[in-house]
Amino acid sequence: MDCSLRSMCVMEFFFRKKKNLRTAVSLTLVFATLLMLQKLITVDTNFKDIKVDVKRKWCGPTCKSIKAIENSSNGNGLAPVGKPMPRKWDVDKIQCRENSTMKTQAWFRRLSPKFHEFVLHRHCRYYPMLLNHPEKCSSDVDVLVVVKSVIEEHDRREAVRQTWGKEQEIQGLKIKTLFLLGTPATGKDARNLQALVQYEDRAYGDILQWDFMDTFFNLTLKEVNFLRWFNIYCSGVPFIFKGDDDVFVHTKNLVELIGFRVEENRVENLIVGDTILEAKPIRNHQSKYFIPKELYDKRYPPYLGGGGFLMSSLVARKLFAVSESVELYPIDDVFLGMCLLKLKIVPELHLAFRTFGIIKRKVTPLNREPCFFRSLIVVHKLVPQELLQMWRLVQNEDLNCTRQVVIR
Repeated sequence: MDCSLRSMCVMEFFFRKKKNLRTAVSLTLVFATLLMLQKLITVDTNFKDIKVDVKRKWCGPTCKSIKAIENSSNGNGLAPVGKPMPRKWDVDKIQCRENSTMKTQAWFRRLSPKFHEFVLHRHCRYYPMLLNHPEKCSSDVDVLVVVKSVIEEHDRREAVRQTWGKEQEIQGLKIKTLFLLGTPATGKDARNLQALVQYEDRAYGDILQWDFMDTFFNLTLKEVNFLRWFNIYCSGVPFIFKGDDDVFVHTKNLVELIGFRVEENRVENLIVGDTILEAKPIRNHQSKYFIPKELYDKRYPPYLGGGGFLMSSLVARKLFAVSESVELYPIDDVFLGMCLLKLKIVPELHLAFRTFGIIKRKVTPLNREPCFFRSLIVVHKLVPQELLQMWRLVQNEDLNCTRQVVIR
């Protein structure tokens, strides 16, 4: 276990203890920060060679394993896996109608009405593009940052562009950013919102938009459409970071994690984040994650919290190849877990990805402590002003992370 994992395990141990909390937090903060800084300083001494290693090691002979998957048949009557990829996005109109035969089935009639639309169009997979940027990967790109957003969240996208989503070069690795959007949901001012997002895209040139409605259940459509888009236009980019528009990402730490995995030759099946194990479908009707038994009635496979995760291009290509044989599921994170299960890839747990907050599901000042943010990679969840403020604090070289933190 590396230093960062040990430090986070120690933190979680101390956080469970109510006795002597102030002392525990102070010691933990110092310990975790020193260990993380030691690790980051060590990598700075030999990072000059990482860019060369990324280009040399990210694919190599392991690409053969992808071809084997692409050439396999799916046997499910869905779109064939492994057919030649087009040179450009070739879906120019919606040709998918609802599967009305589902209405005659008893399980469908028992289903909660809010799932009817999803089930009736579950076979519809790829959609026309309204905004496209095939040129995004035409130059030398090492890390593609892909951010899920919705059309009306302009403030979130602007905050990401000013902070962790800024297109830049870090330690020799070139980073490009894209936002994934659908169309406005029912009841919203579709015409004006579309005009605004087109203006935004003319200004920044970083939005991919498909012609399906931006709803929670349609997040899975973003996954499969992006995977196909990536395989058409960007399959030569070694790494993808995929996240939400309301997370904090320490991009320098992310790049250094890539460097570690390349040096360790652990790229072929690299997909790492906040791994969720042994989860069950939520049966609470009030939860947005509610899933009825008629739709799924067993434990979920291991999957990553969608707030943010890193994967290699090799895994992205494998995911696309296998995804066409996996039935769409209304929770996008779980759908990717189902694809990974079919690939026999277990997503790697890394405690620097905190998609449920630094202290899980608790309201505490530690969830806004900049010294923790400096040592982590992903933290969820922040509104735009919080993100901008935290980014300034973490980037401040005068930030003193050896001071005492007191919980009142």
